[in-house]
Amino acid sequence: MPKQATRVSASSGRYVSRLTSGALAVVMAGGRGERLRDLTLHRCKPATPFGGKFRIIDFVLSNCVNSGIRQIFLMTQYKGQSLIQHVQRGWSYLRGEFGEFIDVVPAQQQVGQHWYRGTADCVYQNLDLIRNLRPKHVLVLAGDHIYKMDYGPMIAYHVEKGADITVGVVEVPREHATEFGVLSVTDWNRVTKFSEKPKNPDSIPSRPDTALASMGIYVFNARLLEKLLIADAADDKSQHDFGKNVIPAAIDTLQVVAYPFTDVKTRAQNYWRDVGTVDAFYDANIELVHVAPELNIYDEEWPIWTYQAHQPPAKFVLDEVGRRGSAVNSMISGGCIVSGAFVNQSLLFSNVRVEERSELMRAVVMPNAKIGAGCSITRAIIDENCEIPDGMQIGANLVEDRKRFYVTDNGVVLVTPDMLAKLSSSV
Repeated sequence: MPKQATRVSASSGRYVSRLTSGALAVVMAGGRGERLRDLTLHRCKPATPFGGKFRIIDFVLSNCVNSGIRQIFLMTQYKGQSLIQHVQRGWSYLRGEFGEFIDVVPAQQQVGQHWYRGTADCVYQNLDLIRNLRPKHVLVLAGDHIYKMDYGPMIAYHVEKGADITVGVVEVPREHATEFGVLSVTDWNRVTKFSEKPKNPDSIPSRPDTALASMGIYVFNARLLEKLLIADAADDKSQHDFGKNVIPAAIDTLQVVAYPFTDVKTRAQNYWRDVGTVDAFYDANIELVHVAPELNIYDEEWPIWTYQAHQPPAKFVLDEVGRRGSAVNSMISGGCIVSGAFVNQSLLFSNVRVEERSELMRAVVMPNAKIGAGCSITRAIIDENCEIPDGMQIGANLVEDRKRFYVTDNGVVLVTPDMLAKLSSSV
């Protein structure tokens, strides 16, 4: 039986075990995030701001550090400069003399003349880095999901089951399962089928409206991972992807098991979000302003670490009828100034300015944005560094908004600096 993860500090809430301290995490952070539309025009998906002061990548990195995994490779490729800067500024506190590190590994054409052809090829091209560390277990982690997870119990489960590969899974509505890798499992969670983004996903037996989806989290025995990747690299027909090729090919010959991401006591589904579309990204942010959101970012036992600039406190000024600086049911980050404006059910990131007589309703406003006077913004995402002109109306007339900005199927308006620049040049 494996040694279970044990609490080492009741005050910090960090869980460390011999299993996690001997594990290496490989975080895949090079995705384009094309379904996020213009939000990833100048940044990769993991670098996208989230939750008022964080970036998406902070959640998986915090999970690693809080779980006691302090050896982390961060694999980048697509427009990774802002991600690299963020990691350098906010995650450089690990102690190299103790063997701790978060190393950013850019695509380098280590093998052949091609860039990364898939997630498996990404790890294959960097096998030398893994060999040098000689880990017992390797966690391959997606860097673009929002969740809090102790990886210690998952590794313990992997050892307990005698697994070769363990896949983290969540339950999702079957109608949305086409966006994920979908698994079929036995009663004791041995994987019998793995289909990447199937058009007709299998449902959970006796629950026809629900499917079992991959979280993009895998635990491998290190030596086996090397063998699998070498074999995959030699296969000219492979797309060199874990979900499309490596995992499905291993099911018949190896012990591949599913690890349900559920509460240990209640067996209820834990919080996990793939914020891969503009609507999903908007909803996950807006959920945080609710009275008791499912994702608790105020949890002192499992903090979400990040880099943050030193900002003064948020400020609300002016107190006249029609010019009263106030916010209701909202989250307002440091450096914000709400000057004679009304903010309701909205999330303002750091250093946002909202001028007098403007109204924000269910808006997500990213860092360093400026909202002019007399504006009305409803159900919208205002991207970083946007400057909204005085008097602009957003969200009130979606027909007009579609001519100027991007509007989702659910009626959320996305506004970026490039869109505003194009709009001003056409006037």
